[in-house]
Amino acid sequence: MNVQRLSAWIISFAMLLWMSEAFAQKYPDRPIRIVLPFAAGGGVDSVARPLAQKLYVAFGYPVIIDNRPGAGGNIGIGMVAKSPADGYTLLVMSSNFAINPSLYPNPGYDPYKDFVPVTSLSSYMLFLVCNPSVPLRSVKALIAMAKEQPGKVTYASGGIATAGHFAAEMFIYATGARMTHVPYKGTGPAIIDTLGGQVTIMFGVPEVVPHIKSGRLAVLGVTGAKRSSALPNVPTIAESGVPGFEASSWHAMFAPTGTPEAIVNRLNDEVRKALREPDVTEALKNQGLDLVTGTPQQLAALVKATATSAAKVIKETGMSVN
Repeated sequence: MNVQRLSAWIISFAMLLWMSEAFAQKYPDRPIRIVLPFAAGGGVDSVARPLAQKLYVAFGYPVIIDNRPGAGGNIGIGMVAKSPADGYTLLVMSSNFAINPSLYPNPGYDPYKDFVPVTSLSSYMLFLVCNPSVPLRSVKALIAMAKEQPGKVTYASGGIATAGHFAAEMFIYATGARMTHVPYKGTGPAIIDTLGGQVTIMFGVPEVVPHIKSGRLAVLGVTGAKRSSALPNVPTIAESGVPGFEASSWHAMFAPTGTPEAIVNRLNDEVRKALREPDVTEALKNQGLDLVTGTPQQLAALVKATATSAAKVIKETGMSVN
């Protein structure tokens, strides 16, 4: 490469950087939409809605929550993947984002090619719950019932491949219990039917914690490696006779591929500031969510690790969308 060509390349690169920074300085100049690929009232809402309020204050423009449920989150994810890469349509999603490509023949998106990571938001364990009218008060009792009455024990989930579905299939594989899956179009409707006793059990997201504390749901165990700070007296499933059992999930923010790096970095900064505000941190903690933020690079590594682990579990358990 001669000197003139090298100089031209350096000037062009510098101009691109300048334009990107200038664009980011003007960002945002209109409302931002955050797509949640599940029905309202689920786990993703718990993080996205308080975050949207804080970003509204930081940016001075409304941050609109748009619930787009269906196909285990694939419909909403695919919609964001096809949106303009300008920072005005974002995705807040659970670990399904990394799991679905191993489970669905054609999920409608590629987590590596169609998206850029912004930041992780939170992580959480699940709570094995049932309606108090169900004659179960321990993990061992559930296993016994599921073995004595194969297929009669039903479990609700927010949909195919959601954290609750994944945890239940891992539980079935680990214990030999036989249960029937009842998928819903979101965690909110699944919780409602669990509260009503229409299903036997549910591996519930942290939104079930208030119902546990109020007595509207009975809790049998938690899926974490250690006990939940929200319910420290509840044993882990591993403690309850299923050695080594652990199932957790996470929430994170993504943007369509092509979104300027300066905008991704601005979002990363503002989101992390918002989640560190005491009222938000406390609200997440009260719901059993652990604040986990980081760089886009760290989120990329988390997606890859989750995808690798999920592919192994799906193969071992024979889990499918059918």
